[in-house]
Amino acid sequence: MHPLHHHVIKANLQDIKPTQVSIGYIEVSKKRAEWKKLSKKQRNALLDDHWFPSILGPKNEYYIIDHHHLGMALHLEQQVEVNLTVLKDLSWLDKDTFWRVMEFHQWVHPFNERGQRVAFSDIPTSVAKLKDDPYRSLAGLARDAGAFAKDLTPFSEFLWADFFRSKISKKSISDLNESLTLAIKVAKNKEASYLPGWAGKSN
Repeated sequence: MHPLHHHVIKANLQDIKPTQVSIGYIEVSKKRAEWKKLSKKQRNALLDDHWFPSILGPKNEYYIIDHHHLGMALHLEQQVEVNLTVLKDLSWLDKDTFWRVMEFHQWVHPFNERGQRVAFSDIPTSVAKLKDDPYRSLAGLARDAGAFAKDLTPFSEFLWADFFRSKISKKSISDLNESLTLAIKVAKNKEASYLPGWAGKSN
């Protein structure tokens, strides 16, 4: 098989498959607010600049491996078409092998909105069905506030979300200001030093 060139194709947003279960709805809301401020020309430019990296999977279905928050925002704003770039053609694999390869490359995050491992079959079949994890929202807000650095490690914000899940109660997270203040504080602790982008002190 010849590797695919990273050319851009048009795809219906409803047809592309996510590779994670949850997202942070606060981050989605921020992207929707940004979208609403754009003119039609600016919106087209944004879509041209933000290709959804994807893997071509069984039954020739496209699985996006990034930009899930943008995908949900565009869905809620009733955007129909998006641009994809295909990084790998795995369409010839059976479903079980496909998911094993996806996990090996860290192209899938099979954990639900409570941070629990789920079966690959439990991953939503469309971007519209992604679930809200408030701790993922908190991780995004904490990153933007400088609690930790943005990192290229796949799904790094989910690792932070799980850390905050263990430190901040569900009751506390309902108060955004309170939970963000607490998140910024605990993110500096030495026990968070294993996390990508940690910006605390080592001594």
